[in-house]
Amino acid sequence: MSTSLAERLGHHADAKLVIISCDDLGSCHAANLGVYSAIRDGVATCASVMVPAPWARHAATMYAGEDIGVHITLNAEHDLYRWGPITHAPSLLSGDGGFPRSVDDLWEHADPAEVLRECRAQIERAMAWGFDVSHLAPHLSVITLRPEFFDIYLEMAVEFQLPIRLPSTLTTEQAGFPFRKLAADEGIVFPDHFDHDWRAGSRERVYSAIRELKSGVTEIHIQPAVDTPEVRALTSSASEWIDDLDLATNDAHLRSLLADSGAILIGYRELRDAMRRA
Repeated sequence: MSTSLAERLGHHADAKLVIISCDDLGSCHAANLGVYSAIRDGVATCASVMVPAPWARHAATMYAGEDIGVHITLNAEHDLYRWGPITHAPSLLSGDGGFPRSVDDLWEHADPAEVLRECRAQIERAMAWGFDVSHLAPHLSVITLRPEFFDIYLEMAVEFQLPIRLPSTLTTEQAGFPFRKLAADEGIVFPDHFDHDWRAGSRERVYSAIRELKSGVTEIHIQPAVDTPEVRALTSSASEWIDDLDLATNDAHLRSLLADSGAILIGYRELRDAMRRA
């Protein structure tokens, strides 16, 4: 009988373990302040840094040993806020500078060799900046859902011995290839449950996820930011990001739901350490 992930982490097989992760650390100043506050003052347990983004170096200067992974970034989705590759990667540039805005545009033009080089460089730079990298999580799921890019994702996980974020709400048939089995066959660890259907604003989604917790490891992601004029100018989703910070730091109902569910909060570092022990 195979050992469950919960058991590998030292818990009973029916334990409900919850990772509350913050996306887009480094994307802007407001995100840096929001993400670290959500971890230090709230219920969030980890985050992932967008190494190519303009405020990533600032995020590194704020780092104090938190559970931080690399948010592998190959898109810059905002209309007026641009960033691009940290390697020489012409196929990863859009016509107006920076990464492509859309996933489809990236998939149409990206050279896998340049994607591989860029992904490795992002991970290595995060480590050079001093992050004790705990996991990999792709921005906009861009390298999860296409086989030629998933191979790169998996190669990086094996090379750096890091757990990865993988959706559990997408079937093998929908994806067109057995992405979870491929990762498991390589000994790569990933949460049992993760809903990749991202949308701005997390409060009701998070409440629902906690109410419906299953046994095993569940990852729930949020995108916290402090309220600044810059973040409100950056995106129409700013109010939802700001609400995510309030959810993580001030919401008594969320804390009550977590307590009532019997959830045990963990980060990705526990997954990484268990994977490396194996």
